[in-house]
Amino acid sequence: MNLCVIGTGHVGLVVGTCLAEIGHKVVCQDVNERKIGILKEGEIPIYEPYLKNLVRENAKEGRLNFTIDTGVAITQSDVIFICVGTSPLENGETDLSAVEKVSRQIAKFATTYKLVVEKSTVPVQTGEQIKRTLDKYNTHSHMEFDVASNPEFLREGSAIQDFLHPDRIVVGVENSRAEKILREIYLPITNQSFDCPIHINCPRSQTVPLLVCDIKSAELIKHASNSFLATKISFINAVADICERAGADVTKVADGMGLDPRIGRSFLNAGIGFGGFCFPKDLQAFVKFAQKLGCEFSLLKEVEKINENRIDVILNKIKQELWVIKQKTIGILGLSFKPNTDDIRFAPSVKIIHELQKEGANIKAYDPKAMDKVKEVIPDMTYCNGPYEVATDSDALVIVTEYEEFKSLDFLKIKSLMRHPLIIDGRNLCDKEKLIQFGFKYYGIGR
Repeated sequence: MNLCVIGTGHVGLVVGTCLAEIGHKVVCQDVNERKIGILKEGEIPIYEPYLKNLVRENAKEGRLNFTIDTGVAITQSDVIFICVGTSPLENGETDLSAVEKVSRQIAKFATTYKLVVEKSTVPVQTGEQIKRTLDKYNTHSHMEFDVASNPEFLREGSAIQDFLHPDRIVVGVENSRAEKILREIYLPITNQSFDCPIHINCPRSQTVPLLVCDIKSAELIKHASNSFLATKISFINAVADICERAGADVTKVADGMGLDPRIGRSFLNAGIGFGGFCFPKDLQAFVKFAQKLGCEFSLLKEVEKINENRIDVILNKIKQELWVIKQKTIGILGLSFKPNTDDIRFAPSVKIIHELQKEGANIKAYDPKAMDKVKEVIPDMTYCNGPYEVATDSDALVIVTEYEEFKSLDFLKIKSLMRHPLIIDGRNLCDKEKLIQFGFKYYGIGR
């Protein structure tokens, strides 16, 4: 099938590439000429495991193309996936200007029937607005459009696996015609009939459930899912505070809770809190459009408040041991909001560094993937080539991102390099007892 993906950000590029990987002919469009130029050269402007190879392979096979020409992309495609950015406004609402613009362009350029699919995360009732815009700006009175919602559940760092081997696929449609098209698009995934790339570990072979519902329900599923997961994270962080005061270990509490199948262990890791582009943005957006509908979602306000307070928890642990922060050297291990991505949007590391710099600290930092991105927003700190360089002459070492390589460091060597053997483990990544035996002063979260 001929498909178009408008927007080549993290979601759009993964979606377009994976749709090509399962056999469709895909054109990815973006107004950013520099980004399209990079993609045409076989490079990618972001880091995501396996993505570069898949882009190159599918482009070579002729299934994946890139263009800045919106008209060409729309007219050559039967189905158009909207994957443009939906950033938060200052009041927490979602900026839908890019979605509206794309809808007008589709109405302008389309000359045959098009299925327009929301892939960007949007508030409930956005599908109605897209449909209204398509009808309003339609330059061909005989033209027909269907609108559908197909929310993405891609995690940065594992987005390729999440697309090709998802837990579920959700499609919100207004009629059987749209449902039939989307079922056909996703058939290779729902029955797992495609040849999975040999360098990707296939987690299972059984069929994937495809949930068909109305558009509004599909739109709500994404926000409800992310908000619930954020709630689990804030809940266990609140429990962590209780554990510290009571002398308990939050990791053991979480293990005990997680054995209950009604709860599960995932997203019960206490730490610095959630960051990234999705959880903070979606949480605020859910609260805002709930208020517009006359519903006060006060629970989510508290979830957000708990998450924001995690930065103070880390800063207080540093101050508790170092007393005066001014002119102290503090090493930061991990800058991205999670491992295996270069995304620093809403990353806790940026907030922590800014606060420490306000108090006069000298910051040294290392991240395997995200340092180039951080240099654009924090140019005035020392960027190191590895963890051991960060540790050298540092008064404290703060683990912010849970990279596996940090877990297996030679901590005796780390101790010999530091000015003071102090570790603030913001992700409970390390073996607490082992580090204490080595002579470290160790602060975890809720331990």
